Amino acid sequence: MAIIVDLDVQLAKRKLSVAEFAAAVGISPANVAVLKNGRAKAVRFTTLDAICRTLDCQPGDVLRWVPDDADGGEAVAHRSSDRFAGRAGQGGGGGNAQIGT
Repeated sequence: MAIIVDLDVQLAKRKLSVAEFAAAVGISPANVAVLKNGRAKAVRFTTLDAICRTLDCQPGDVLRWVPDDADGGEAVAHRSSDRFAGRAGQGGGGGNAQIGT
């Protein structure tokens, strides 16, 4: 199972830069990158609320669930930007990335 964060689409629709978005939400640009590249292990509800307020959207507009493949392997999903969205359980550099305010 994988939860995919589709921030690229929402930022592009609103013509927001990562820096502008990070400042409006109250998180660092580095944490926005963690969300965008699929390394986040958790997102606090207060952060999700700030994201939705900033983007004027619903949580389902930025988060989606992708099931595992039929062969029992891990889910793989591609974002609209055609970048790797991550595999479930892949940490990419060690520690647990938790995004919160």
